[in-house]
Order: sequence, then structure tokens, then C-alpha cells
Amino acid sequence: MKPVAFSHLRADTAEAAAKALGQGAKILAGGQSLGPMLNLRLARPEALVGVSRLPGLSEIREARDRIVIGAGVTHARIEDGADAIALPPMMRHVARGIAYRAVRNKGTIGGSLAHADPAADWLSCLTALDAGLVLQDATGKDRRVPIAGFMLGAYRTVLAPEDILTGIEIHPRMRVALWGYDKACRKVGEFADAIGALVVHPDSGFIRLVAGATGGPPLILTELGAEIAASARHPGRNAVRAALSARLTDADDVKLHLLTTALCRAIEKVLPA
Repeated sequence: MKPVAFSHLRADTAEAAAKALGQGAKILAGGQSLGPMLNLRLARPEALVGVSRLPGLSEIREARDRIVIGAGVTHARIEDGADAIALPPMMRHVARGIAYRAVRNKGTIGGSLAHADPAADWLSCLTALDAGLVLQDATGKDRRVPIAGFMLGAYRTVLAPEDILTGIEIHPRMRVALWGYDKACRKVGEFADAIGALVVHPDSGFIRLVAGATGGPPLILTELGAEIAASARHPGRNAVRAALSARLTDADDVKLHLLTTALCRAIEKVLPA
């Protein structure tokens, strides 16, 4: 199939992009998910607004004691790690495992987050890294939200109709944090059936254990994470599955098995069994 007819706009300012969004346009920020949805007519916007010209969206910088990644930065750029500002190593690893290089060359970190597919890597990775997101409204005013509250459900976020996701903020200490990340896919390049992520920063006491690709927002396993911090050891497969079962009461045995395996593998990369 082919998409329904639409117009294409290129915004030079956030205000112009917000105005287009208020008139029913959708943002085009890489298009690696939106393109197929247009062709299948699952999305039928009257207009698309490109945001590649917006200032700052393709920058990686440090500000306010945070690493700031513009929403228009591509997966490939994160994978290559060629920027002067170093990113947490976990991000380069995760970027390398997203789809295929052709997709990574065009797809953007902000586009992936705003699309909010539960199986996408960045949602789980950045939740584990305790990232914050910068949202800009129609007046150009910024507000910051933690990524843990950004996704409301599958393909649903806290973005208002005229909001634009402009950047991702990460604490610099995450550059030296210990981390483990694992995902289960039916074949290379597909979206994940299960994701496990663990980030530990011993000096600050930070620890976050995350299960992703659950069908909804990434699941933060706070109590199990606290147990891991207290014992400094792998809690064991049974404990991991029990923690998942308590939170995902509707999950079937196959889903629980996949999530348990992904989480155990992520934990094993940081802590001994």
C-alpha cells in the first residue's frame, strides 16, 4: 500500500513546528517507524513537519551538570561514538543493536522515544540510566520530565498535542556506572520480545533494574534492585521470576520466561551468580 496524500513542511523554529502540530501535522524525525505506518495507512496525517533544522536538536553537549543529547541525534551517531562529548558506554552498545545500519543512519533517539513502542530499546535503556527528557511547548517554554513517567502505555506519552521532545539529559556519573543489557529477539534486527537492563553506580549507591518490552512502559523492579544492592550478588532466577510475576500478573509463561532470561543475563554481566 501507499500512504494517503499529505503535505510536507520543514520548520525552522520550534514555534513553527508547534503551530503545524496544532493543525494536525505529525513530526517527521527519521521516519523509520512512521514511514511504514504511513504506507500501511495506520497513520493518516494531513501533513508532516520535518524538524531537522531546529537549533540544538542534533547537538550533543554538556549543560547544567548533565549530558544533553538532542532529540534529532541518530542511532548511528551514538553507535559510532565519534563526538567530543562522551556518552555512557551502555548507550553505544544499545545503539549498535537497533535494527540495521540503514535504519540507524536515519532513525533518531527522540523519534524512537516519542513513538513509544514498548519493545524499543531506548525506552528501557534510558529508564535504567535515570534520564530526564526536555519537552518544549508551543510558546517555546521548556519543561523537564523523568523518563520513568514519560510513557503512559503503548504508543502513548505525556506529550501534549503541540509539544516537541527536544533533548535527553543524563547525569555524567553514568559514564562510569556498571551496566548490563540483554534483549531477546526472534532474529537480528527485530524489535525485542524481552529486555533486561541493570545499571549500578557504586559510589552514589544508585541501582536500577528494568524489564522492557512488557507491552507497556518499562518496569522498574525497585525491591529486587534493593536486594541486589544489599547483597551485591545475583538474586537467582527464581527470585527474578517471582518479582516479575508479582508485577506482570497477566503475563503468560513464555513472556515470563523470556523476561526472566533477559534480566538474569543483564544481571550476570554486572554481578556474580
